Amino acid sequence: MEFVRVCLKGTGSFIMGLTTSFPAELITKYGLAGPRYTSYPTALQFHEGFDAEAYRRHVQSSNDDLIPRPLSLYVHLPFCKELCYYCACNKKVTRNTERAEIYLQHLDREIEMQGRLFDRDRQVIQLHFGGGTPTYHDDEQLGHVVEMLAQNFFLSRSESREFSIEIDPRTVSEDRIAYLSDIGFNRVSMGIQDFDPAVQKAVNRIQDEDKTLGLIDAARASGFNSVSVDLIYGLPLQSAQSFEKTIESVLTARPDRVSVYNYAHLPHLFRAQRMISTEDVPAPDVRLQLLASTVTRLVDAGYVYIGMDHFALPDDELSIARENGTLQRNFQGYSTCRTTDLVGMGVSAIGKVGNSFVQNRKDIRDWQAVLDAGELPVWRGISLSAEDRLRRAVISAIMCQGQVRFNEFEREYGIDFDDHFALELESLKPLQDDGLVKFTDAGLDVTPTGLLLLRVIAMKFDEYLINDLQGKSYSKVI
Repeated sequence: MEFVRVCLKGTGSFIMGLTTSFPAELITKYGLAGPRYTSYPTALQFHEGFDAEAYRRHVQSSNDDLIPRPLSLYVHLPFCKELCYYCACNKKVTRNTERAEIYLQHLDREIEMQGRLFDRDRQVIQLHFGGGTPTYHDDEQLGHVVEMLAQNFFLSRSESREFSIEIDPRTVSEDRIAYLSDIGFNRVSMGIQDFDPAVQKAVNRIQDEDKTLGLIDAARASGFNSVSVDLIYGLPLQSAQSFEKTIESVLTARPDRVSVYNYAHLPHLFRAQRMISTEDVPAPDVRLQLLASTVTRLVDAGYVYIGMDHFALPDDELSIARENGTLQRNFQGYSTCRTTDLVGMGVSAIGKVGNSFVQNRKDIRDWQAVLDAGELPVWRGISLSAEDRLRRAVISAIMCQGQVRFNEFEREYGIDFDDHFALELESLKPLQDDGLVKFTDAGLDVTPTGLLLLRVIAMKFDEYLINDLQGKSYSKVI
């Protein structure tokens, strides 16, 4: 099966206008399970030996930097009114709004406690509300959370700030869109997944197409700088033909960013997915068709392939970051700001401060109980070793730039790259033979064929994966 004409804007290893074929055999061969590398080390390496005191030490060390590092804030709002069967997020499905109000009261406490840790000269240039469904909460509640953040952190007022919120179009009116803009959000992400009625029924997410597309127009009219939509391929009852109709509908609204995620059917891990009949999940050859047609159509429509699941218009910040080498990955996917510390707040939220990752308690009751006791709700984390930092940088270069320049790592980390990674480079030779990577005098380049398999290439440098793959559960690469 011939795959996709990859037209990528920009320079460097992501070559503009190159045509390549992508045989199905390579998807079958390399489409195994593996990390998404929203962090390295991955969350599977976090441990409970990393506690609130360890977190405080990393915050203080970061505060002591001579040049104040800007901040990104992530706020997790886990409540949903209905259960989407495909969802693997940490969520709480309830129509009891009192429980949500109690949650927000505890969130106030965490915001205050986190705010006291960070110097006030550290400007917040990125803010993201995720869930769950942030728009489960009413306008007054969302406005209150933003106000609490403004009281406890230095929120940027610059037009270049990125303040985003995830919305469920089923729960949002055009007036609500305008209100979200009024309280400071300038980016919005909308879940679509699929417009096909049969697919929507199979995943318990009935969503009106016209209303959803109308909200994209309303967001632009309200002054939002960027509109992103999420789609999922591999859902039950999907076909290449039906999903192409969804893609065409989305393209009429021309959102700034499109994320197309691969549905990972793991009913043994996620109870909600047991409501989906395994027989209705598309077969591997159909999933391949879904992926091929989606990538082809988006690229032909002028979107830049950022990496993995992400596409953006050429003038979008993600595309610009791809071109100038400032792209990074975090727990929301691809991002544009490499130098920020990430402060995660809310149940299960993950943060990155200095050379550490930290995650809050995963159970709402546990999270609330720790806050009631006057403590930070830290569950686990990890302090990065020198080797972790080196490998994180290499994996980031693969995932975000599609290239590894050996001399840059030799200068920064004081290593001989060929010697330090001798086993890893040897393990890449089969991928070179299959046309996924190529070695040059400067280092390692991902080929256009390898772009959709970035995770496979990055896995070769994952020390934890090399040492122990037993008992690990990851989503499939494709």
